Amino acid sequence: MPEEKLRVLHRVVMPGERDFDVLKLYVDGNAVFGRRTSDLKSAAERVLAEQDGDSAGATAPFRPASKDDSAEIIGRRSIVVPSGARVSFCSYFNAFPAGYWRRWSTIENVRLRLRARGEATILIYRSTGKGHLERVKSLHIASDTSVEETVDLPLAPFIDGGWYWFDIVADGRTAVLDSADWCAVTPRTVQGTATLGITTFNRPKFCVEQLTALAAAGDVLDVVDEILVVDQGTDRVEDHPDFPAAAAALGGRLRVIDQANLGGSGGFSRVMHETVQQGRSAYALLLDDDVILEPEGILRTVTFADLARGPMLIGGHMLDLYNRSVLHVFGETVARYRWWMTPAPHTELSHDLAAHPLRHTPWLHRRADVDYNAWWMCLIPVEVIQKIGLSLPFFIKWDDIEYGLRAKAAGYPTVSLPGAAVWHVPWHSKDVMTDWQAYFTERNRIVTALLYSPYERGGNMLKESLFITIKHALAMQYSTAELMLLAIEDALKGPEDLHPSIVTKMSELRELRAGFVDAQAKPDLDDFPTVRRRKPPRKGRDVAAPPKNRRAMFQTAILGAMRQVKPVGSFPKTYPEAVVPHVDQTWWLLTKYNSALVSSADGTKVSWYQRDPRRFWSLIRRASALHARLGKDWPALSRRYRDALPQLTSREEWLETFGKARRQR
Repeated sequence: MPEEKLRVLHRVVMPGERDFDVLKLYVDGNAVFGRRTSDLKSAAERVLAEQDGDSAGATAPFRPASKDDSAEIIGRRSIVVPSGARVSFCSYFNAFPAGYWRRWSTIENVRLRLRARGEATILIYRSTGKGHLERVKSLHIASDTSVEETVDLPLAPFIDGGWYWFDIVADGRTAVLDSADWCAVTPRTVQGTATLGITTFNRPKFCVEQLTALAAAGDVLDVVDEILVVDQGTDRVEDHPDFPAAAAALGGRLRVIDQANLGGSGGFSRVMHETVQQGRSAYALLLDDDVILEPEGILRTVTFADLARGPMLIGGHMLDLYNRSVLHVFGETVARYRWWMTPAPHTELSHDLAAHPLRHTPWLHRRADVDYNAWWMCLIPVEVIQKIGLSLPFFIKWDDIEYGLRAKAAGYPTVSLPGAAVWHVPWHSKDVMTDWQAYFTERNRIVTALLYSPYERGGNMLKESLFITIKHALAMQYSTAELMLLAIEDALKGPEDLHPSIVTKMSELRELRAGFVDAQAKPDLDDFPTVRRRKPPRKGRDVAAPPKNRRAMFQTAILGAMRQVKPVGSFPKTYPEAVVPHVDQTWWLLTKYNSALVSSADGTKVSWYQRDPRRFWSLIRRASALHARLGKDWPALSRRYRDALPQLTSREEWLETFGKARRQR
């Protein structure tokens, strides 16, 4: 019999930085950051003395809490709760996601272990997959010194989801929580380790800040063998003035690999390859360079992988970098008939946990099953890499989706684990559907559908792709439509084009976009001619109403196409007819104009869209012909991609590509 040991699954933690916007993700209740000190015991004693008066003994009187009373966070794992006050750890980072451990791990029971002092009642709660809340047990602590209490709790009732958490009520003197964690007795005593891989491109400041934060993560680094930074940019991470200090603080764990820009798939494939090659780590943990990481997620994902029922991919959620309390993405699946990424069933995008906390959000208590996890944070076991290979050479977009689908087909599921997360730029702050990324989104979506779609000729995907191309053309986004057609042409070339093109495609896309007016941007509206219209809007109706239904949508599209019969005079080419903020950038509005100034998603630049009937009809003819050809060739093309998949994702094939991407310092 293997020796059984108590393993920590999930530590209760406080924010690592004094960021008031994230407090509600850690503590549900009135809490503030306490005084700065490295001596946590002294800090707690000072707070106790101030809040309890002259006496720190058992005779200190109870006083009712006022609305101004705040618990004080005095360390990464410690909080002081004033007399009469209550705080709860029914929060995103500190509630225990029992439903996920019940479904995917070998653990059958969990133990709450906490150390506290002062006078407090500890109330332990659970929720069901329906979001119903139940009180499980209560404990009372009255001690001048820190005492340890434990409670064993079953995971059996959590088959559909649910969480455990606890509240602290200082119902006499002030209470201090020194530490708390959720543990389990298990024969799996060997701690796995990971190689942490960051792919970066011209974001040295962001990347160095992430390295600095990792260096300050303390014992989290005990599970990290090496931190690999795959630098594919021209503005090098190693040239940043703060890099030497960050590297020194990491104590030899850091290694930087320089290679030409192969996109996210090339950078993360390099991380996977190096992890397997080194032979030290059980896992490769992939991280974007433009994220802020909650370091505790590293421990949680590694521990979950160690105790999982079998090898699986374990990902972190995405929080909004610009609105820190918002849970932007909880879990994702692929809508099979449309063949498009979508929120996992019964989940929501952009949920504000400060306004609607875990306790009051029933859908968060239901376990969400996913098809994949994006590579802003995703742990992949080396065993899985050895069995199914590296990423497809997609450059960016759909590489993480395809890998999750490939792993799932091979019997390796993906779990998006609550409590493991990064703060990342949200989708609405990027022009991912209209800039150069539109090419990779379209091509890689098609290739992934050719590989895995269960429907004949991809279900509704080809029809939807054609409609999207037409909408871009109607909206005067001719460069985007052209990129989508190029993507179809390249997908039709077959799998042989993927590896060679990953090295050269970006330069081709830049050259193509240079020939389109709508792809040229300037930083200010005053960089363009004054907005003028030869005729005022008909009946003063300057802004068109959105189509109310499918029939109205088709009517709008047909009327927009009919307008393309009319030539464009010189006046709209000399003066833009309107200014269209990005929030109003819809195809049905833009099709009403001959030209318009349109702002970018991040609000930093403006492009001048100009109607071009000749280009419009050329795009429509080519779009119709290419989609028809793709539908005709689909069965044979699908077989070619499926047959080529093992070679395309092999380490041997990637090594050749890495060799072509080698560059000299």
